[in-house]
Amino acid sequence: MPINRIILYAHDVEATVRFYEKHFGFQASREAGDRIVELIPQDGGASLMVHPTAKGARKGQSLIKLVFDVRDVEAFSRGCAQEGLVFGAIHQADGYQFANAKDPSGNPISISSRAFRKI
Repeated sequence: MPINRIILYAHDVEATVRFYEKHFGFQASREAGDRIVELIPQDGGASLMVHPTAKGARKGQSLIKLVFDVRDVEAFSRGCAQEGLVFGAIHQADGYQFANAKDPSGNPISISSRAFRKI
């Protein structure tokens, strides 16, 4: 299963967006009411999803989350639970669902149907 999105938590979302646009050629995609700014690579590869970080996070601390695209979040979550990987609550966003868990080292991961939503 490919990784197509990486959530990058940022203290200053707009400065972070400008940085990746300027230096790496990403193009920002914004949706009304969405706190996430999706940075789409122009030459292929994974998208960066810039998300505001929690106020208590230290600047310079690595804050990423790997996001795996799945069409059916509920079904995938149920299947993983049978194998010992338990995702948290399934969240409904603007036209898609997602759920979060942690890997064995405590790193955050997510499954999301965002890539399959109808825009």
